[in-house]
Amino acid sequence: MAWIVTYSKKAEKQYNSLPTIVQDRFDLLTAEIELSGPTRGNWKNYAKLEGRKNQHHCHIKTGRPTYVAVWEETDNTIKLVEVTYAGTHEKAPY
Repeated sequence: MAWIVTYSKKAEKQYNSLPTIVQDRFDLLTAEIELSGPTRGNWKNYAKLEGRKNQHHCHIKTGRPTYVAVWEETDNTIKLVEVTYAGTHEKAPY
């Protein structure tokens, strides 16, 4: 069974303001999460966020600025993942 990925309203707005190349990489990350689940050790600086249950993050694009994604497993029974942040590293909620 594939994972279902949804976006918070805030993350959806942030996604729409990202540069096209970052959006493309974000789409690739989302597709990988849908197929293989939220643990994405093959992405740069991937980590489960310490002290936050079931939250993950990784860098989508490094350099200046660095873009990150933050997502959370919200329901294991139906395998739902909600993306909660898409934007620059400086404003990331961790």
